Amino acid sequence: MKLRILDILKQKGKTKYWLYIQLGLSYQNFNNMVNNKTSGIKFENLQSLCDILECTPNDLFDNYYK
Repeated sequence: MKLRILDILKQKGKTKYWLYIQLGLSYQNFNNMVNNKTSGIKFENLQSLCDILECTPNDLFDNYYK
């Protein structure tokens, strides 16, 4: 399973930097999450991503790596 954050940002015409500022996470945690180098995500961060990107948790996840 992977996060589709970069795909969603591209669809919405937004940058990683824009999302980084919106989320307020440390850069290391943010970068690991966006690049699928983390094994978990806090519900709080999941909710923030959904609110900021105006999507659902289903939109954020893909079941397999392409």
